[in-house]
Amino acid sequence: MLHSLQFRLLMAFTLVIVVTTGVIFFFIYQTTRSEIRQFEERAEDIRADRMEIELFQYYDQQGSWEGIQPFVKQWGNLHGQRIILTDTNGMVVADSQGDLLGKPYHPDSPGRAILPRWGEGAIGTLYISPESSPGAGFPPPAPLLPVLYMAIGRFFLWGGLVAVAIAVAITFFLSRRILAPVKALTSVVKRLGRGDFSQRVQVKDKGELGELAQAFNAMASDLEHMEKLRRNMVADVAHELRTPLSNVRGYLEAIRDGVIKPDAKTIRSLNEEAMLLSRLVDDLQELALAEAGELKLVYQKEDVSKLVNQTVASVQAQVKAKGLSVSTSLPDRLLPVNIDYHRISQVLRNLLENAVVHTAKGGAITVAAKQQDNWVEVSVTDTGEGIPAEDLPNIFERFYRVDKSRTRATGGSGLGLTIAKRLVEAHGGKIKVQSEMGKGSCFTFTIPVSEQSAGHGQP
Repeated sequence: MLHSLQFRLLMAFTLVIVVTTGVIFFFIYQTTRSEIRQFEERAEDIRADRMEIELFQYYDQQGSWEGIQPFVKQWGNLHGQRIILTDTNGMVVADSQGDLLGKPYHPDSPGRAILPRWGEGAIGTLYISPESSPGAGFPPPAPLLPVLYMAIGRFFLWGGLVAVAIAVAITFFLSRRILAPVKALTSVVKRLGRGDFSQRVQVKDKGELGELAQAFNAMASDLEHMEKLRRNMVADVAHELRTPLSNVRGYLEAIRDGVIKPDAKTIRSLNEEAMLLSRLVDDLQELALAEAGELKLVYQKEDVSKLVNQTVASVQAQVKAKGLSVSTSLPDRLLPVNIDYHRISQVLRNLLENAVVHTAKGGAITVAAKQQDNWVEVSVTDTGEGIPAEDLPNIFERFYRVDKSRTRATGGSGLGLTIAKRLVEAHGGKIKVQSEMGKGSCFTFTIPVSEQSAGHGQP
């Protein structure tokens, strides 16, 4: 419970409200205290000015300070302050507490001089201090600041408690609504972790949670696809290994039983099966390295025309044996390319061998190359049987073969095009295919121009 997201949301909202209420209370208290102080200071000044006027009027009417003591004492009791009045000699003529009457009074702080209207010297000095008279009939008025402080404090305390209660209730309902997709996602993830890759999250939210659900569904689809490919790969590897191993086992059992003799022909057949197994293992290892990005490539500046001519020459025997014709279409000059010669020759040879296998006697194969910006595009076009449209999206998948019977007459292990795709992509290029049933196929791949020649254009 303490680690649940809902509980943390409740605590977070509560903390935000408490902190917000406290900050607002602090600033309101500071502002109120400053305003009250200014108000009290102005009230003191007004009260002192009024006393000065009344004292002046009294002195103007009486001609002296005689009889002023009762008035000063009354003011002291009324305002809760100690009021002292001295004459021009500094002698106390009135004291709200009556302790200093007739005594000299010279405090450190200056008093307020009482000046007559005719502009002569002061007729007395008024001293006001916050000391209350002990014999006052009623207590002095309470300061405004503590009163307002308590009132504001109670207001914010109850207001904060109500706000926290409302926030907790709202957060509880909102958090359940917000966390519902998360709980659904968690449930689906658990089932996905148990191997059920068909699980998908049904979230209608269009915000971040919706994007998360879409990303998860895409990931689940990819995992389901990869799991399907993995199972197919295991089945395909088993199938490809079973045939040569069965043949080898059959030959060995026949030799053991004396049905056939271990002559040169038998040994040659066993060697062919062993070579087939070796090529399959090598292809699997090469594909694994390519997909892991650990395939070592030796990049050098190479001539595409030379590469095409040498690769075409290497398959001439197969072409003639099947009664086909092969030609090249190369421009006068091509910019050098930055490639691993052996790997790109392997890609081109694989495409040529596929074209030979799938082109009937009397057909033609054309190898062409042309420059496009900083890339050289190489294509292999045949007049063979073509590839069905439904098979084109999967033609570069491992172990995928158009011929579902997987006979040796129609191809190898089904890894050649996958390896070719990985090798081209390792060079930064792309490979694609266009085909039409009965009219043939065209495989095209791109390789980068050497950096020293890039941007110079075709000569």
